[in-house]
Amino acid sequence: MLVQHSLEQLRALRLEGMARAFEEQLAQPAVAALSFEERFAQLIDREILLRDGKRIERLLKAARIQVGGACLEDVDYRAGRGLERSHIAALATGHWIRQHQNCLITGPTGSGKTWLACAFANAACRQGLSAYYVRLPRLFEELRIAHADGSFSRRLMQLARLDLIVIDDWGLAAPSAQERSDLLELLDDRVGSRATLITSQLPIEHWHTYLGDPTFADAILDRVVHAAYKLALTGESMRRKEKA
Repeated sequence: MLVQHSLEQLRALRLEGMARAFEEQLAQPAVAALSFEERFAQLIDREILLRDGKRIERLLKAARIQVGGACLEDVDYRAGRGLERSHIAALATGHWIRQHQNCLITGPTGSGKTWLACAFANAACRQGLSAYYVRLPRLFEELRIAHADGSFSRRLMQLARLDLIVIDDWGLAAPSAQERSDLLELLDDRVGSRATLITSQLPIEHWHTYLGDPTFADAILDRVVHAAYKLALTGESMRRKEKA
């Protein structure tokens, strides 16, 4: 009776991890040999583990990562891709995200930019950091709608709080004046306080021309490129290799 009451109380307090661990202890006679402190520590560890797992699940869901299975442990380092294990290993720690720095990934179509960006976002979530994946054309559309329904300022605040934003497909189409302005506002909120990862088919030296207006281009690139980590992927399309 007392045991059942304790389990009900734990669940009423939403301590599901502790409740499950307690049930397992009751089913394992050998656990009786442990001290109270050791058994209690096991209950606490299980609760923390369960909560951490749920938080990671929430972060991954909110991130909307396009390639959910992308994992840094599976990066292809074959010759000709332009990737070095030491660089990826350093970035995999998430130190650059916590230091509010940026990462720029460039390369031709099919070189694996999106996959690698998603792998970084996946790693960030598993380290307890918030992330959000979005294609630049979709981001512009999202902000255009926010202007129309009056939620633009609120959406900018939401984006500003994210530890990492992954902006994919930068440079596909020249931005309008409003889109340049929105992009500058978004990046201005993040510079020095949050991390941004950008992927693009365009080499970085062409981004100024892509952005069009020289004043906005200078302002945007100053917030993005300065002291950013840069990964330039090379080689033929990974998609063609997979089909072959």
